[in-house]
Amino acid sequence: MMEHEKALGPMLGRASHLARERLEARLSQYDVTPSQTHTLMYLHRRGGQAAQCELTAFLKVKPSTANGILDRMVEKNLVVRSVSGADARRRLITLTEKGQGKQAQFQQSFRESEDIMIRGFTPEETETFRELLGRVIQNLEEDRTIC
Repeated sequence: MMEHEKALGPMLGRASHLARERLEARLSQYDVTPSQTHTLMYLHRRGGQAAQCELTAFLKVKPSTANGILDRMVEKNLVVRSVSGADARRRLITLTEKGQGKQAQFQQSFRESEDIMIRGFTPEETETFRELLGRVIQNLEEDRTIC
């Protein structure tokens, strides 16, 4: 490995890229795109329902892009759209039973991906790695307030 390849930034970036690539490869077998996966996971964490504007903000996409993602998810019967009873301008996105069922499949894919990432690590090494990575994340989060 060349000296610049040993620098933490590029190594973390490469690890992140590979982790995401391998997870997305596993999730692709469930006929969902990465954006659809993020949408389903977000809705699951929110109790199965969220306002479309909140979902759009979470995905960090334009409203028109969110509409396209949701249109395809409605076609696949993963979510339904409705209007809020309190505010007809507010659209609600709700998981269908089929959309809820994807959660168990995703969790299995996440476990498989994590198992591969820590293959060959002892439980102690895994815990130490988590602690060290947590500290790196904390340091970088703290730096956000400075710049």
